[in-house]
Amino acid sequence: MDGELKRGSMEMTAAMLISGTIGWFVLMSGQPVTGVVFWRCVFGALTLIALAAMLGLIDFRHLKPRVVFLAALGGVAIVVNWLLLFAAYSRASISIATMVYNTQPFMLLGLGALFLGERITMNKLFWLSVSFAGMIAILSAKPGGGFDAEHYLAGIALSIGAAFFYAIAALLTKLLKGTPPHLIALIQVITGAIMLAPFALSAPPPQDAWQWTLLIAVGVVHTGIMYILLYGAIQRLPTHMTGALSFIYPIAAILVDRVAFGHELQPVQIAGSAAILLAAAGMNLGWSVRSILLLKRAIRPSA
Repeated sequence: MDGELKRGSMEMTAAMLISGTIGWFVLMSGQPVTGVVFWRCVFGALTLIALAAMLGLIDFRHLKPRVVFLAALGGVAIVVNWLLLFAAYSRASISIATMVYNTQPFMLLGLGALFLGERITMNKLFWLSVSFAGMIAILSAKPGGGFDAEHYLAGIALSIGAAFFYAIAALLTKLLKGTPPHLIALIQVITGAIMLAPFALSAPPPQDAWQWTLLIAVGVVHTGIMYILLYGAIQRLPTHMTGALSFIYPIAAILVDRVAFGHELQPVQIAGSAAILLAAAGMNLGWSVRSILLLKRAIRPSA
């Protein structure tokens, strides 16, 4: 592995491990989700400005009206996505919320076909059906870990909504091809801070140093540093490696949920989660149904 690939792999792995721990910080902060997302945007914006300045990434020539408008619109979508996902954690567990959230590639598939004229192939429809089957399995499961059925279903619905708004943000980002991703992220978090300021500042602020520490970590580490690592990795890695390493995120989230809160997935939830992850992998890595059948025949023991 050459230096660029090795560095990109390390950056992507670090970014995904950081993402996988955010649920713990959100729940342990004890703050309403509007407050968590607001302070994430504030501290994230400050961190992105500082890091971008240090790395020489700030270039205001890209600040054209169209760029600012689309990035700000994407910021609204990404903030709604965070609000819904964070609200889902306390209702359906970090594990289930994260698994359902991984249906986002299929949301983007539909939006791309609808607004960008992208073609939906039979392979993509196959993986969509696998993901849908996984979703049904998770929906049919009885909630464990002290979650009642009503909150469990609400958490799943919030996670689906989060995935949808993430797909909208991704679609808008596609329209900003050629714009530095760090600048897009900065406009997004500034938009989020302005958008949520009336709600967050009217509520009581965090009461102690521990809460402030968690919120600062979510902004600095899970937003500013994570974005820099993620975008650095995307620039260095081929698409298939980026897609493969992205699955560290849900695995890390499951482990954090199990170790920190003792939430253990039931067999049907494990099966549904595996189906969603398999389908997302198939989509991201371009696996074809034909190649899977050939592989199955190749590994089948001879009679």
